[in-house]
Amino acid sequence: MSPQFVGRARELGVLGDALTRARSGASTTVLVGGEAGVGKTRLMKEFAERAGDALVLVGGCLELGTEGLPFAPFTAVLRRLVREMGRDGVAALVPGGTTRGLARLLPEFGEPDKDGAEARARLFEQVLGLLERLAEERTVVLVVEDAHWADRSTRDLLSFLVRYQRTGARLLIVVTYRTDELHRNHPLRPLLAELGRVEWVTRTELRRLTRREVVKLSASIMEHAPSPAEIDLVYARSEGNPLFVEALLSEAGGGDAMPESLRDLLLAGVERLPEETQELLRVASAGGQRIEHDLLAAVSGLDESALSRALRPAVAGNVLVVDGEGYAFRHALIREALHDDLLPGEHTRLHTRYAEALERDLSILPAPRGAIELAHHWHAAHDSAQALVSAWGAAAAARKSTAYDEQLRMLSRVLELWDQVPGAAARIGVDRVQVLRQTSTVAHLAGEYERSIALAGAGLAEVDPEADPIMAAVLLRQRGLTRYDLGRPNYLDDLRRAAALVPEEPTKLRAQVLETLSRMLHRPESWPEKIATAQLAMEISHAVGDGPTEAHALITLAWARCRFTDMETHIEAFARARSVAGRHGAYNAVMRCAISETDALEGAGLHERAAQVARDGVAEAERYGLARTSGTFLSINLAEPLVSLGRWDEALQVVERALELSPPPPYRASLQGFAADIALARGDLDRAETLLADSRVVLARGSFRDQTVLPHLRREIELLRARGDVAGAVEAAARGLDELDLSSSSRYLWPVLVSFAELEAPFTGTLRELAAGLAVEGALQEAYRRTFAALTSGGAGSAEAWGAAVAAWTGLGQPYSEARCLVGAARAALAAGDRQGAATGLGRARELAAGLAAAPLLGQIDALARRAGIGGSGDEAGGQPLGLTARELEVLREVTRGHSNKEIAQALFISVKTVSVHVSNILAKLGVATRGEAAATAHRLRLFDGDTA
Repeated sequence: MSPQFVGRARELGVLGDALTRARSGASTTVLVGGEAGVGKTRLMKEFAERAGDALVLVGGCLELGTEGLPFAPFTAVLRRLVREMGRDGVAALVPGGTTRGLARLLPEFGEPDKDGAEARARLFEQVLGLLERLAEERTVVLVVEDAHWADRSTRDLLSFLVRYQRTGARLLIVVTYRTDELHRNHPLRPLLAELGRVEWVTRTELRRLTRREVVKLSASIMEHAPSPAEIDLVYARSEGNPLFVEALLSEAGGGDAMPESLRDLLLAGVERLPEETQELLRVASAGGQRIEHDLLAAVSGLDESALSRALRPAVAGNVLVVDGEGYAFRHALIREALHDDLLPGEHTRLHTRYAEALERDLSILPAPRGAIELAHHWHAAHDSAQALVSAWGAAAAARKSTAYDEQLRMLSRVLELWDQVPGAAARIGVDRVQVLRQTSTVAHLAGEYERSIALAGAGLAEVDPEADPIMAAVLLRQRGLTRYDLGRPNYLDDLRRAAALVPEEPTKLRAQVLETLSRMLHRPESWPEKIATAQLAMEISHAVGDGPTEAHALITLAWARCRFTDMETHIEAFARARSVAGRHGAYNAVMRCAISETDALEGAGLHERAAQVARDGVAEAERYGLARTSGTFLSINLAEPLVSLGRWDEALQVVERALELSPPPPYRASLQGFAADIALARGDLDRAETLLADSRVVLARGSFRDQTVLPHLRREIELLRARGDVAGAVEAAARGLDELDLSSSSRYLWPVLVSFAELEAPFTGTLRELAAGLAVEGALQEAYRRTFAALTSGGAGSAEAWGAAVAAWTGLGQPYSEARCLVGAARAALAAGDRQGAATGLGRARELAAGLAAAPLLGQIDALARRAGIGGSGDEAGGQPLGLTARELEVLREVTRGHSNKEIAQALFISVKTVSVHVSNILAKLGVATRGEAAATAHRLRLFDGDTA
């Protein structure tokens, strides 16, 4: 290896800039590509040495045959941290204080927590949380090398870390990969394309060295200036690849003899070594890019003295490098050349020796690597029987690490080898249908939904439901779940068939099938069946001691029975479900309970209680390591009641914090929806448009339920109306009315009908007919019904209808809705000649709207007051000129001085965002369009004549 680092100034600059950004708390990732031998590892080494006080953690993906080992780079990083900090030191940094998720990577952390879809999420959360906690002390650089060998599980975790980097965490992620390995169907290609679209991700590619750089590199290696002839030869043959330059110079010995092929070039250095060393290197090549010392000793059959004697020339010759407790080939191309050079008989014998060594002592390698390597070696040795048995064992080991893709690959291998191995069922203890069932389940967990359905179908084709109703029911339940996730029809048919097949005696399976069926019944006409099925599932699961299923059934029951009345009874039901889930460590059920309870409380109009339960749920999600999944969903359920309560700035903080965690797109759309509601109410229409545009993209990608689709429709109508495009709003409402599913939830239909009614469109009669047949469940829906009635009433009863609507919103503590209805009531009072009543109502509406900084509504109130000639709500409101608050007068004073929002914020010790809200309110109250007009009005009215500042 050259003692001098040549070239790469541009690439080091890219990495240095990224490190600077990371130090400042900006989310930062760099993807570094380059062909084999171009110097990616050397670049990372040089960068690490120049990273100052940053903690540089390096983990490489390991090739095993044609596949990588699951989570290999992260296991390596974690093992290093444990060596340096101790197990307890690392555990103290894990969010939530529990390391059972990390136990899936290192056995030092004890037994893993229970399997299930949430286990993988917890593992991912804990890895990222650990890195972020480390970054609180000093900047952390995570380097993942050789990502072209990454298995699916490693790619998934890597994607998670890159996407969910928290703003403010001083974390830089660097990923290296071989560009020449990325054929058209390589699984890393779509991930690189996907990550390349993330705004904080930078891609760079190492080019080959220029001729001048080859001269410099050659001089460093040869310790004298090379002749032009030597450079011509080296540059022509190496084409600027640093590895080939080094190998050519090493082999040429200053003369003209050059290897004829790349293979010869890579093996030339090996062939100069002693024969016993060459033999050991051939043995090592079958073990992969990196091999543990104990395993190499076991396979080679050499004692410690002989092993050391054979190893030393390989290390001295820079073919092998010491790597922790083992050895790694200096470059993967050398290992590949050695392995490819093995004769067929040698290949089989070597892999057999590896398999036999691992059979004798699987603990030589950490789990699940040992079991997976064992399966690899038996497969490479062409021993079908042993390959089948070891693949079955490797699948079980991969399951403990939530490496679902690796587990799926091993189970698929079992199925591939099944017909080649006589007595396969006896060898692994299960029959083919059971393997198909398990493979279908794992395919579902791995996101291979189509494959899961196909595997379940294949299992069903081999099962006689009359002879084995239980297995048929299991396969039907799995296919039904997967069809539901894919949005495919017939999922209920599968689940109902499964429920009919399971014997009626109480069993865990019967409880699970019934609970699944009850949870998937969503249509109103299915509500009686939903409740009866959930009740039966709850009773059976309780009887057989299946706590998680009992908790889920209790949640379904509590939710299905909730009609937003008698809420204390429902709250007790949720508390019971939470208690059962907690006792059994069913994290998924605990989170689902919090989500369902907050949704029920908000639907009943109990906003304060909904907010508190949601806030507690967010904290629980963080403790469980589910902040970016369940935690962000619960942030949706926290933002909604805060919006209802008029605590808009607090709601925006919740939304911003949740969005910083980069939640899944549907969650992001819901969070942005509440931010859009506030932007619409405060008159920030451009912001509202941006937020709704993002939501449109998400909604266009799939089908969503009422709670997502109907609020979005309402916001689109309100945005058009706010921009003055009443005709466009009416047209959009008419289209929405034609497409409206009348069996949708009344909770989400009522707000839409109110928005439609505010348009005073020609279809008001149709709206009245719809409203007449729409259910009213709870106080919140009653408030919407009263508002709708007031909007569509008119005549003598209008004032009374508006009064009823105002009273409903006042009772619920929703200031914005109350203020809007107060304006409607004031108009009705003026029409009836009640000026005093109108003035009182407008005064109260102004007070509420000002507290919310709802500039458009303030403008409506003042305009109505001016037209009616009513005092007390316009120019003299609150004892301040023009209805300005004391703070707004301070802001206006600064505006008249020509100060920017930033300068005003500094002068008044408030945020720039708060200044912007105050300026919008001032413009609305003064009835002007610009800051200049506002200043001119203040000068004209001589508001600040006494100000000598």
